[in-house]
Amino acid sequence: IRETAFVYAITAAGVTHAVTQACSMGELLQCGCEATRNKAPPRPPSSSSSGDGIKWEWGGCGDDVEFGYEMSKKFMDAKRRRGKSDIRTLINLHNNEAGRLAVKLHMRTECKCHGLSGSCTLRTCWKKMPHFREVGDRLLERFNGASKVMGGNDGKTLIPVGQNIKPPDKQDLIYSDESPDFCLANRKTGSLGTRGRMCNSTAMDISGCDLLCCERGYREETVVIEENCLCRFHWCCVVQCKKCMVRKELSLCH
Repeated sequence: IRETAFVYAITAAGVTHAVTQACSMGELLQCGCEATRNKAPPRPPSSSSSGDGIKWEWGGCGDDVEFGYEMSKKFMDAKRRRGKSDIRTLINLHNNEAGRLAVKLHMRTECKCHGLSGSCTLRTCWKKMPHFREVGDRLLERFNGASKVMGGNDGKTLIPVGQNIKPPDKQDLIYSDESPDFCLANRKTGSLGTRGRMCNSTAMDISGCDLLCCERGYREETVVIEENCLCRFHWCCVVQCKKCMVRKELSLCH
């Protein structure tokens, strides 16, 4: 289903991101910073002209996303590739790849200026991964626009369902079955329903009570909870807090 597609994609992206970050931080013996030899210099930003005299070169500790990408592929795809080439396997492999590409294809260039008196006669640049929040937001957009597919007769291809729908590309999420009704509890599908869920009575998005409560309405409830407060750091190295009773107004789905 559509939700499963997002889970596979965000997990594959998470493995790619975590392994790549560990490489840059020197936490893994098999990898390190990105190799910059034989790479063309980075393009200057559009705001600067080609004749401004600034020299460019790769340097610093760029993120070796290729290593993270390959490790994620081995980890996430290995078990699936050994199995049958059925539609579920093809869909899972596709969504795994979409998650990895959400990291790999959106690397950003960071630079540092060098020169006398703060001048920028030489600029050293390196590649950095996008923040994982950006990756998640990007995959959420793909989730909202996910394409329904069915298996081809050859057992190796996926065909979009419906007319006038463009074939999904490698960055799109795909699914084959319609999602169950998550409003009601269903042990067979694993849905817990939304009864008793906290919601935001003033929000208009998916966290809002109108949508989350499936138009069943909601009730306001006042609860008193115990929280840490007045925390202080004592040298060295303990944080001591007091306990405070806090009254909160909650909106809960009927």
